[in-house]
Amino acid sequence: MSFASMMKDKIKVLKSDGQESVELSASVQSKGIYLMSASVLIEPNDLIQRKMSNGGTETFQVLDPGFHEAMGRNMPAHYQMKVKKLGLPETEKAIQSITYNLNGNNTRVNNDSTDNSTNIVNINNDVAEHIAMLRDEIKRLIDSTEKQNEAYEIVDAIEGQFDSAKPSKTVLNTLINALPSAGSIASIGSFLLTCIGG
Repeated sequence: MSFASMMKDKIKVLKSDGQESVELSASVQSKGIYLMSASVLIEPNDLIQRKMSNGGTETFQVLDPGFHEAMGRNMPAHYQMKVKKLGLPETEKAIQSITYNLNGNNTRVNNDSTDNSTNIVNINNDVAEHIAMLRDEIKRLIDSTEKQNEAYEIVDAIEGQFDSAKPSKTVLNTLINALPSAGSIASIGSFLLTCIGG
């Protein structure tokens, strides 16, 4: 019987910074979890969530990741984790201590709570208009969907600079120079560069 055939449980790894792994196949035991993969870094105090076929979820805290390097062809690099199963109050407390790093206008995370916040977005209207114009020009001038998506990612990063408390002119200049040199894209980029001081 292969190791892969014993990996019948579906788990996710929750990191303390809010990152969550993709669903992984593992074998969950009462005091140990076996994961025949090294595709994700697992560290002490990470949380492992197991989705059960009955719709329930179990949460475990990693005490010792127990990482083992590959041994020949038959034994890939893997984890033999020592874990502690958390009860409901412990699980809620552990998940509440996860830090989510967000950016952009009106981003938020609500974990089983009502959002009563008021959000104020302060972005210069000229900047917002020119960023929208950049996106329009990219759509109009670039035929390749892949190249369009790459350019949109750069525009998102430019917008992120203007959203931040202290935008960097050097970073902004680098991003603008990375945009495709087509049509009025360069002149829109030059205008955006003048909108930042220093």
